[in-house]
Amino acid sequence: MFTSLKDLYKIAEENSVAIGAFNTNNLEETQAIVSTAEKLNLPAIIQTSKKAIDYAGLSELFAVIKTFIDEAKVPLVVHLDHAKEIDLVEKCLKIGYRSVMFDGSEYPFEKNVTETRKVVELASHFGATVEGEIGTIGKGEEGVSGSGQKFTDPEEAAEFVKLTGVDSLAISIGNTHGAPKGEKIDFELLDRINQVVKIPLVLHGSSGLSPVTIKKAISLGVRKINIDTQLRRAFKAGVLEEINDKNSDIRDYLSSGREEVGEVVERYLKIVNNIE
Repeated sequence: MFTSLKDLYKIAEENSVAIGAFNTNNLEETQAIVSTAEKLNLPAIIQTSKKAIDYAGLSELFAVIKTFIDEAKVPLVVHLDHAKEIDLVEKCLKIGYRSVMFDGSEYPFEKNVTETRKVVELASHFGATVEGEIGTIGKGEEGVSGSGQKFTDPEEAAEFVKLTGVDSLAISIGNTHGAPKGEKIDFELLDRINQVVKIPLVLHGSSGLSPVTIKKAISLGVRKINIDTQLRRAFKAGVLEEINDKNSDIRDYLSSGREEVGEVVERYLKIVNNIE
């Protein structure tokens, strides 16, 4: 069932847990996310990036996700991840998204505020929530440390939230996209941010973090945990496991990928909900 992310955040705050947010690119990943959430009777966020939309088509991908959410027995949210153009945000809102992220973190502070505020105003006409970002989350792959990273300044973050009216805030505290090896999360910085930013905090790049690290981040105010890289790796591994010269049935390949994705989703849903 469709639900409001604000409602999920409220429940997460009351129970000192986080909402698992999982990126999808296709039918199989969406099936895995929804079926696993139902299996565990837990809420979840289904996210799509611009790359996923470019790959599958906005109306086509949303139709797939909506079909499964409409039939699901647990609360689910469809969310636009890391949008950098207001035009894309508007298209997603018009088609039915009720949660969006605008990533203006690469802009100077003033322009980030101005552009994000435009998105907040736009989203208000649709009753949608907005996630902003302060600080720049690095990018890294296969053991390479993140590049282009700028840690979040607590005072700047508090001012950003005040000026924009965002509902949640993605922060940079050592988290890195691409699941690189090695953890360098600055928990002291996270604690300082949590003291002055009174809205849910979002941790991107969580695929490379241990369960202990994720749980500690949740204890310090993180209420949304994003998982993408681990899902894509799992899907790839599942497909490759079934590919052989004797089997040309693509359904076997994709089913195996879907199963592997489901296992990853289950693992992280248990972590963020503190289920042993």
